Amino acid sequence: MPFITARVNVPVKKEQELMIKSRLGKAIEAVPGKSEEYLLCNIEDNRHMYLRGNGDTPIAYIEAAIWGNEGHLGYDRFTAEATLIFSEILNIAPDHVYIRYSDIPDWGVGGINFDRNSYA
Repeated sequence: MPFITARVNVPVKKEQELMIKSRLGKAIEAVPGKSEEYLLCNIEDNRHMYLRGNGDTPIAYIEAAIWGNEGHLGYDRFTAEATLIFSEILNIAPDHVYIRYSDIPDWGVGGINFDRNSYA
């Protein structure tokens, strides 16, 4: 049950958005037990963002909130894949793609709560 939100300071066309969503759906498989089937994805474009004091270069800030992976397995591979996705589709330099991971200890979906005791 991952949630990925991406904020970028460039415009994103609908076809680019769909490509990003689809490729993130494949990339999340780097994390054991995760797939596009349960992926919630949010893409926000044209954000006012500055890196090193400069807002004129393309930037991506990605948050990956993942439930049930306290060992952070697959994060290194997901980071590489996500960086490649934003570099190839939106021409964002790899050193301008930042990814923040959050562990989700409790998650509710479909009227059911999942907690840290729901997995080994």
